[in-house]
Amino acid sequence: MSGYEVTESRLRCVLPFEAAPAEVRLLRRAAVTQLARWGTPVAEDEAELLVTELATNVVKHVGEGAAATLILEWRGERLRLEVHDTSRALPTQNTPDCDSECGRGLHLLAALAVDWGAVLTAVGKAVWCEIPITAGRTCRRIERAAEALEGYQGTSAGAVLRASSRAAGLEESAVELIADLLHWTAARGHDPDDILDRAQMHYEAEADAA
Repeated sequence: MSGYEVTESRLRCVLPFEAAPAEVRLLRRAAVTQLARWGTPVAEDEAELLVTELATNVVKHVGEGAAATLILEWRGERLRLEVHDTSRALPTQNTPDCDSECGRGLHLLAALAVDWGAVLTAVGKAVWCEIPITAGRTCRRIERAAEALEGYQGTSAGAVLRASSRAAGLEESAVELIADLLHWTAARGHDPDDILDRAQMHYEAEADAA
């Protein structure tokens, strides 16, 4: 059901869906899976929440069973999420009271997205939002590395004894972990220098993009 398009400057995926609560859940999973395939460096929870909100708005304001389409587009430093439906009624951002659920979706879009809007189309309207995609990957990599090193440090008594501070201990553990990984690659017939070169290339490419 999905369309997939790659050009020199962007990645684009088209996901048709039916406005229904069960379909919204499937759509959310499909979107997260697609972003993972692209390796898109966005906050997954944030993207998931925005997809859910955009699709749920179709269920609430256009009606269950309505045909709609989610478009994911990775262009430059932003990911664009765009939902098309057959209604020509543009959303308005009101100030909801404490007991009101209407209008909260647009406030959520405004809070999470760097930009958002709605436009009329030939068959209805499109509501879209954009989130940044450059900063998230580095942060997630650092978090994963810290978690791995903290776990690894517990198995390396030498690293703990040689280092008096937590930061120095993690640094020593990083050296030990890299050395162990190189032994692991060599034992399986790989060239450790090639592995290091490839890792350095990944790091430099992501650092330049940040």
